[in-house]
Amino acid sequence: MSDITRIGVDTSKAVFTLHGVDATNRPVLRMNLRRGQVIPFFRKLPPTIVALEACGSSHYWAREIAALGHTVRLVPPQYVKPYVKRSKNDRIDAEAICEAAGRPGMHFVPAKTAQQQADGMVLKVRDTLVCQRTALINTVRGHAAEFGVIAAKGAAKAEVLFSAIEQQADIPQAATEMFAVFRQQIIDINARIAELDAKLHAAHKANPVSQRLATIPGVGPITALTFAIEIDAAQYESGRHLAAWSGLTPKERSTGGKQRMGGISRAGNERLRRLLVAGATSVIQAASKPGSRHMTQWLRALLARKPRKLAAVALANKMARIAWALMNSGETYRRNATIAVAKA
Repeated sequence: MSDITRIGVDTSKAVFTLHGVDATNRPVLRMNLRRGQVIPFFRKLPPTIVALEACGSSHYWAREIAALGHTVRLVPPQYVKPYVKRSKNDRIDAEAICEAAGRPGMHFVPAKTAQQQADGMVLKVRDTLVCQRTALINTVRGHAAEFGVIAAKGAAKAEVLFSAIEQQADIPQAATEMFAVFRQQIIDINARIAELDAKLHAAHKANPVSQRLATIPGVGPITALTFAIEIDAAQYESGRHLAAWSGLTPKERSTGGKQRMGGISRAGNERLRRLLVAGATSVIQAASKPGSRHMTQWLRALLARKPRKLAAVALANKMARIAWALMNSGETYRRNATIAVAKA
């Protein structure tokens, strides 16, 4: 097996499929391994290039295989798909991963350390709890509406809704008990979110990169910490590349020399994109107030010709580019330099 130059690995929970090629890209290895056989196999193999699809558990395997002296490349799934031939199975997937990893100009995902994944997990758990709270509140609203009880929207108004339910005397006892179950669940989740918020704010204060990014209008501690933990600015050639990776640039459907731009691509980190758009929306709301310092000439011109939601996405794109510039330069946000920095 000394003539193997690159191996594509299709991972799964139990069975891993390998496809290896030599220097002429001729297949010289096709085999399946059980999970427990993967590390012993690569330990015996001379150092080579090992390609995996950047999916669940891929960062763990990248660390383990790299520790054995191999060069590991994590290929984004959307870049592997074009190389899948007709029918889809494990062997074809492994071959596609191997082929994609050998293409010139291919972009790879940097492998995360265990600490980076642990820090990012705090952000993801908080996001999961917020989603669970939203689902519970929406469920309560749906059931309450069946008894003619409604209240204003928003997590902050949940307690108002429960107070209105208590005051409704004609709600049966069985339903009242179920509403009490929901109320306790929401209280418990709120307590968990508060604990994680305190932990994240402490991490934000201890992280100099996050502190600098928080000086950008619309970027709060959660967004700044997400950038600091999950984004390596050195991996992107420019702020435009980071904005494109975040899914904040339009899809292009150009052909025949005619440029056709569609909606945003929604690629990359969905949670980061959502945070940026939410922050941009808050900036636009604040800028709409008389005398606001957030109403720049660029934003005023944008709002004059585009709907607010589209303007929020454009502003989020600009915020991503500014964040890239600050992460690379080590500077803090300066309002007068916004236009120059955003063009980086």
